[in-house]
Amino acid sequence: MGFKTGIVGMPNVGKSTLFNALTKTASAQAANFPFCTIEPNIGEVSVPDARLDKLAEIAGSAKIIPARMAFVDIAGLVKGASKGEGLGNQFLANIRECDAIIHVLRCFEDDDITHVDGRVDPVSDAEVIETELMLADLESIDKRLANLSRKIRGGDKDAVEQHDLLTRAKEAIENDKPARTVEVSEDEQKSWNMLQLLSAKPVLYVCNVEEENAASGNAHSEAVAKMAAEQGAASVVISAAIEEEISQLDTEEASMFLEEMGLQEAGLDRLIKAGYELLQLETYFTAGPKEARAWTIHKGTQAPQAAGVIHGDFERGFIRAETIAYADFIEFGGEQGAKEAGKMRAEGKTYVVKDGDVLHFLFNT
Repeated sequence: MGFKTGIVGMPNVGKSTLFNALTKTASAQAANFPFCTIEPNIGEVSVPDARLDKLAEIAGSAKIIPARMAFVDIAGLVKGASKGEGLGNQFLANIRECDAIIHVLRCFEDDDITHVDGRVDPVSDAEVIETELMLADLESIDKRLANLSRKIRGGDKDAVEQHDLLTRAKEAIENDKPARTVEVSEDEQKSWNMLQLLSAKPVLYVCNVEEENAASGNAHSEAVAKMAAEQGAASVVISAAIEEEISQLDTEEASMFLEEMGLQEAGLDRLIKAGYELLQLETYFTAGPKEARAWTIHKGTQAPQAAGVIHGDFERGFIRAETIAYADFIEFGGEQGAKEAGKMRAEGKTYVVKDGDVLHFLFNT
């Protein structure tokens, strides 16, 4: 389990170029005109994690299987998308299926690449898209509230909870605040997620800058960072042009190129790290002679549910988890060394899995 994130933004901001680079494909047609992407392109990528390679080396694993994540390249949205402008309704529906939104903002000046509104103002662009998501939510909320009335009169408890959540979301949106600003209790979280409100999804702003500003950003990206901070959101600075070049190079050449550009890591790595933080995700590992593998879970996941990510039978028949911290696995040369050093622990059903744990599950069939 990784996460599925939709790449959105105004037309001609670099969404498809970034998608091509991140997925190392040319499946998304990148061209200098609006609505060049009509069907959403979906690309899966491996999540880079240097820890996995070290585990595989020590465990003598025949295969290395990294965690996976999916990017969905969604066509450019414009003002009026919530009313169907620019095929907006179709594209908004694609966003509902995503766990989070990567909002690509144009933070570069280039007279050769047109802007749908004829100016470069990433904060204004962000507000346009946010407004369209909120308007689409408002229309959806009104329809749902009307349909819930009969169920509430019949004493349906789920309908009462949905009505309450939708009413709170509507109040926030009518006060120009996205649904993600609504405070939701832990008990309500599952029902809240099932509403699939567009403006409730976590947002990561990606500032697409010129190559020369990839390391430090520019005035446009600084304005976006300020806006993101005020919203409690995150932002990263990336040059889609650089990412496209890197995607064509082998590992050694890519490292040299990044160093020349003054960058410590590729944009993909930074995007994934920011995305994991945004969705409160973390990684645990399994390692043995057959394979070393990374598994993605939400922070706070208990051992049985973490086991269930591998297979449902592991969760249903869970007995215990033999646990070694990543640092101990490395320091003591693997499972046997860690066990002899007293660093392997037997953890039960209430154990909260930690990022980097190396786990072996015991279960009843």
